[in-house]
Amino acid sequence: MDLQSIKNRFGIIGNAPALNFALNTAVQVSLTDLTVLVVGESGVGKEVISQIIHATSARKHNPFIALNCGAIPEGTIDSELFGHEKGAFTGAVDSRKGYFETVNGGTIFLDEIGEMPLGTQARLLRVLETGEFIRVGSSKVQKTDVRVIAATNRELLEFAEKGRFRQDLYYRLSTVPIRVPALRDRKEDILLLFRKFVVDFAERYKTTPVQLDEEARNLLINYPFPGNVRELKNLAEQISVLSNSQTLNANQLRKFLPEKVVNRMPMLASDAAPQGEFANERELLYKLFFDMKKDVTELKKMFLEILQNPSLAGTAANFTKESLMSDFHNNGNAMDLQPMLPTPNYQPTQPIANAYQPNNTQAVLINEDDIHHHEEVEETLNIMVIEKELIIKALKKHKGKRKDAAADLGISERTLYRKLKEYDIDDL
Repeated sequence: MDLQSIKNRFGIIGNAPALNFALNTAVQVSLTDLTVLVVGESGVGKEVISQIIHATSARKHNPFIALNCGAIPEGTIDSELFGHEKGAFTGAVDSRKGYFETVNGGTIFLDEIGEMPLGTQARLLRVLETGEFIRVGSSKVQKTDVRVIAATNRELLEFAEKGRFRQDLYYRLSTVPIRVPALRDRKEDILLLFRKFVVDFAERYKTTPVQLDEEARNLLINYPFPGNVRELKNLAEQISVLSNSQTLNANQLRKFLPEKVVNRMPMLASDAAPQGEFANERELLYKLFFDMKKDVTELKKMFLEILQNPSLAGTAANFTKESLMSDFHNNGNAMDLQPMLPTPNYQPTQPIANAYQPNNTQAVLINEDDIHHHEEVEETLNIMVIEKELIIKALKKHKGKRKDAAADLGISERTLYRKLKEYDIDDL
């Protein structure tokens, strides 16, 4: 099948060299069962490339299914792709076949592959390498013969460096990479596409197609179209509906174009404000650390007052016990604190300044001048240092078990994995 026949069959408009190269590559690779990674910005038509590969391959009479990995919840994506057994999780009232089982012999198009969770990526890698998969909640290995075509609008290698995408899966998927050009990189096709969209709209609603004068055509060609072909189609239909003139000039066209074009340059990490889960983490940590600093300062003041006036020790001990017991009781840890606290009627037998130390060691005498000339040591408020220490303590506490450590820290296991990479923490 020649290139023009492919364009006519799938409604592809344009003759840009980059577009023709992508289409030719798709036709050539369709004769094989190699895995394909389609790369391109949102709205350039990546799914059409997958349809061309399937329709011109030996699998064309078998099933084809397109899935958006970013639209499937993380908790159900394994079940969607690989199926599950009855009772595998809450709500699994019956066994269910996954797409890799139902599309056996056909093609699966995985759009936005960069949004796939790391656990699912490991399962997918096994399917690509051995053709084997296991249903959720089962121990039986099953075989499948499915061709995988993946697509992304992200740079997966950068994701891999940040630990958000498996590097081995990236190289397995990109056996044959196909890059679909952005619309601003095929300016010679913009007017052809615009004409196609306004004519289709006019035929559908029995109206006269809108036209552009020379100045308006130049304006349209030089517009960057961050939304690519999808944005151009929406613009053509909007003009067809709202325009009061059959021939638009540049000033009339400019009213339909956005005043501000989205900045496509990458944002520096230091300038980016934390969002979503990361913002909540940081707010909670800041609150926790400032509360801890306040409590430590209050304890220092109380201790110094007791040193100066030993008769306050019984009252302070009673107050401290009641306060701490109340806090620990709310967290379910009151019993752990009990052996550490003195009884309410506790009275020191001698001034605390000359208190006898455990194990009959030598008494420590505190100079009165030291009491009045003490210095407060400022605790570090570097959030990254404290956060790293908390993560290490949690991992040691749970003997390297990430799931338990993440639960103890109040974050997701996925976030903990990212933090381990970020702080270069080895498993403990």
